[in-house]
Amino acid sequence: MKKSLISILATASILFYFISTANAVGGDYQPVQKTADTQTDYIESITHKEGKWYITVDPIEWYEGKEADEQFLKHEPDSGLDGAPDGYYIVNDDTTATTYEISPDAAVLMQLYDRTGDPAELETQWNEPIALDEFAKLYAKNDVLDLADFPYHLTVKDGVVTKIVQQFIP
Repeated sequence: MKKSLISILATASILFYFISTANAVGGDYQPVQKTADTQTDYIESITHKEGKWYITVDPIEWYEGKEADEQFLKHEPDSGLDGAPDGYYIVNDDTTATTYEISPDAAVLMQLYDRTGDPAELETQWNEPIALDEFAKLYAKNDVLDLADFPYHLTVKDGVVTKIVQQFIP
């Protein structure tokens, strides 16, 4: 019983955080600029083998704003809604996984992750740089926040990932 109450309180704290954060996004949030080298993916795994980092991803289509509304209505015509809930929409028609090498100098920019182990201390910090090996450690942990639930914008040049940007989800 005690464990259930603690779990409920932790979940309530996380939900309150996300609700208040979603309302606070306002002018601070800036969408990731799409370029010819940028793709949006769910990360399936991050591995280290023979001195190199690799990332396996599932490509998605990420839409925001008016574009999200259009895609939502196209894919969910019977929803009864006028547009995408929360202002974004994800299409994942192709679930083929692809593995890329990650440059040892790759930039990793995070919006939200578990810094302390305390769900009450989860805090959004826009485009906070962290080291690649730290990201891999955080990705493997999912007791407070599961980083696999977030899309990521990857910059891929000549088949190598040079930048990873976590997409904030309100």
